[in-house]
Amino acid sequence: MSLNLNAPQREAIRYLDGPCLVLAGAGSGKTRVITQKIAYLVEQCGFNPANIAAITFTNKAAKEMQERVSALMGGRASKGLTVCTFHALGVRIVRQEAKHCGLKPQFSILDASDTVQIVSDLSGNSDKVRARSMQWQISSWKNALVPPEEAVKLADSELSAAAAKLFPDYERTLRAYQAVDFDDLIALPVRLFDEHPEVRERWQSKLRYLLVDEYQDTNRAQYRLLSQLAEVRGMFTAVGDDDQAIYAWRGADVENLKLLQSDWPKLRVIKLEQNYRSTTGILNAANTLIGYNEKLFEKRLWSEHGLGEAIVVSAARDPESEAEMVAMKISAHKFEHRTRFSDYAILYRGNHQARLIEQQLRNHKIPYLISGGQSFFERAEIKDIIAYLRLLLNPDDDLAFIRAVTTPRRGIGPSTIEALGSYAGQRHLSLFGAAFEEGAGQHLNARQLESVHEFCHFINRLAYRAPREPAAQMLADLLGAIRYETWLYDSCEPREAESKWSNVSDFVGWLGRKGEEDNKNLLELTQTISLISMLDKDKEEFDGVQMATLHASKGLEFKHVFLVGVEEGILPHQSSIDEDKVEEERRLMYVGITRAQRTLNITWCEKRKAGRDVRTCEPSRFIEEMGKEGVRFSGGKSDAPVSRDEGRAKLASLRAMLAAKG
Repeated sequence: MSLNLNAPQREAIRYLDGPCLVLAGAGSGKTRVITQKIAYLVEQCGFNPANIAAITFTNKAAKEMQERVSALMGGRASKGLTVCTFHALGVRIVRQEAKHCGLKPQFSILDASDTVQIVSDLSGNSDKVRARSMQWQISSWKNALVPPEEAVKLADSELSAAAAKLFPDYERTLRAYQAVDFDDLIALPVRLFDEHPEVRERWQSKLRYLLVDEYQDTNRAQYRLLSQLAEVRGMFTAVGDDDQAIYAWRGADVENLKLLQSDWPKLRVIKLEQNYRSTTGILNAANTLIGYNEKLFEKRLWSEHGLGEAIVVSAARDPESEAEMVAMKISAHKFEHRTRFSDYAILYRGNHQARLIEQQLRNHKIPYLISGGQSFFERAEIKDIIAYLRLLLNPDDDLAFIRAVTTPRRGIGPSTIEALGSYAGQRHLSLFGAAFEEGAGQHLNARQLESVHEFCHFINRLAYRAPREPAAQMLADLLGAIRYETWLYDSCEPREAESKWSNVSDFVGWLGRKGEEDNKNLLELTQTISLISMLDKDKEEFDGVQMATLHASKGLEFKHVFLVGVEEGILPHQSSIDEDKVEEERRLMYVGITRAQRTLNITWCEKRKAGRDVRTCEPSRFIEEMGKEGVRFSGGKSDAPVSRDEGRAKLASLRAMLAAKG
């Protein structure tokens, strides 16, 4: 056991007499506790790694944890260990128990845009915003384990009533496609374990010790799954922080922390309060701020890093001035301290705040990265290729069939699909299945039928090869056969085509390598593809300022942090003020403050455009709630703003001074 652990960390690792909740403050070494506990269970307590599961919320966290455990124990010693997200564990359970769930093992996992499309089709309304809101409502019910018949009683608005009406048809459509959505990956195992005690017992004896990371982010369904697996023995360690619960809007339920105490009265609570990340000054502000929230558990972060530099709160005239001020401050600080661009982060409440900042960073030739933006998998060209892969895996996946058969176009248009669809509907078959029925010839003309058959035979040939040949070879042959690159250059502007083809090449290259590393064929890779967020290329090596929303920044840390747009109406968000839900916004501010290791700059604007008007802004209440100790205020009415020319002159003289030092 590592010697450089503090006493509460050691206690958290060694405690095995029942359920344990580790309240791990920001930067208190929670990943270390989880990884060392896994090593302790295997090396000191004789657990078989195959009987331990560590459950995280992101693939990135799972990958980091797996690597740390392997480094601690040596690769072989940790063989068989389960380190994955809740959803990946759900896939494993549903795949192995598919027949109990009414599915075949080769089911499809639909992503958000697929499920919105289904809702849109079922409602007969092409309004995508409405379809998205209805799908979100259905998803919330599924996360809270509310069945369709209950949803009707809970609907309290026109929109939720419409969603409740669609809910049963939505579920039937998923099953007809032999598909599941993300919420099913938790809800199906929960139902399965409720209805089949023998299956539940089999999984309980398989996963004898559970470790759950970011426990405060669990929703009701995830809590039920954890309870079912842990049952009476309660052999689990949940690690979380009620002060960092920022996902209520996504169904996370901070009440789950209270439930732990009532469901397991012998719960041992261990607090990790020593922070290894930030200066005392930054932690004082964070502690003072979060003290305004009602607390489930009292804790106060402390650190041995000394007081550090004062937190600087600056007022800017408007968002343009704010963006320029941040860019200039980063330039000047980097010159003065010889840091790297990747030492800096700019965090904001909403993605709309990023555009002006990006502009100024480009003006100042500052490289940057944005995280929490559009996922790689949301790009049309990636979804095109994935549609083919989904169809190889599961021919009943009608959404994948429609996308693949029409991209690139191969003489099969809407009228062909409509005719095939109406016949498939009469016969209760998938489009792919209906194509080979004799009756299809009465609905499609000879040329249409020939085109559809040609496509289906092509898919069948690939599906036959997929389990037998390396993924990389299969992908290369698929792209060549459909002539995707040529189609891109024929249908897009050259620059756009080049960018899209580069994304596709990256994607298939990455999948091919993944197939080799994990020893998986294309079908096995495809089933989990919806759960993997492709790691951005060389993020670690790229020396750029990190831009992120506060939600996307959780779990990260940076030497120097700029929190921008900290105003009433933005942070806290206006809707949370209207609905009296400011506590979660305060936790979001707390998350932002505790990302900073050495320096923290907070900015707000005195004026903002609102349509054609210009409105006066107020600094966020959270600035005052941090307290005045160790906080320095600049700019705004109390401090004449530095003109642009003065600022540039100041920067130029700083550069000259540094050049002279050489």
